[in-house]
Amino acid sequence: MNPAVSFENVRKDYPLGALGRTKLLAVRGVSLAIPQGSVFALLGPNRAGKTTLVKMLLSLTKPTAGTIQRLGQPIAERSTLGRVGYMHENHAFPRYLSAADVLHFYGGLSGLSSEELPGKVDRMLERVGLADRRHDTIARFSKGMVQRLGLAQAILNEPDLLILDEPTEGLDLTGRKLLREVVRGMKAAGKTVLLVSHVLPEVEELCDEAAVIVGGTLAFRGTIAELKKDRSLEAALQGLYESGAAA
Repeated sequence: MNPAVSFENVRKDYPLGALGRTKLLAVRGVSLAIPQGSVFALLGPNRAGKTTLVKMLLSLTKPTAGTIQRLGQPIAERSTLGRVGYMHENHAFPRYLSAADVLHFYGGLSGLSSEELPGKVDRMLERVGLADRRHDTIARFSKGMVQRLGLAQAILNEPDLLILDEPTEGLDLTGRKLLREVVRGMKAAGKTVLLVSHVLPEVEELCDEAAVIVGGTLAFRGTIAELKKDRSLEAALQGLYESGAAA
């Protein structure tokens, strides 16, 4: 079975300065495969290269070198984006749109037809607890409500690959429970979840495997148990972060 995601010797450089002669090395030769049907954590300190890897996976920026495949196809094959869901920690939904408007807009971008969208939007707003606020504008939403709407937007197209970037930011206990249910449901259906998070209890509870990125390089790839060994997850990660910083 082909992996859901694969990075092969991927590098990303950003030019600095007016002439771009100096380079910021954001990702340095990362090779990583994420199995289909897994809940996979991407961990690392701030500015480690995690966001750059996700941006390349979503075709928001191009790798300087190496190859990336998304759902069995090169990332240049943009049709596979319709099978991907993405939830960011800070959503930029237009504040004048209503919750229903947002889902209709993003559902259309995902390739959902005008015939199926109304029913899907209704069911999704009900699922995330926003059915009674469907006509309210985003400007009237709390941070947690926007996060719930972000989750609804990410799973509206029933994706084969769901990317969650710090998804519990601003969610209350009920929202966190809903998120866990979504992740477990995806796994039970044989779909893939990539979780980028600093919330370690969430990682331990949900994830099968993890990759740790430090300084743009792959510092670890394996199961959560292998990462922890006889330590806490926090201690294991801190040791990798410090080793990477020293290198």
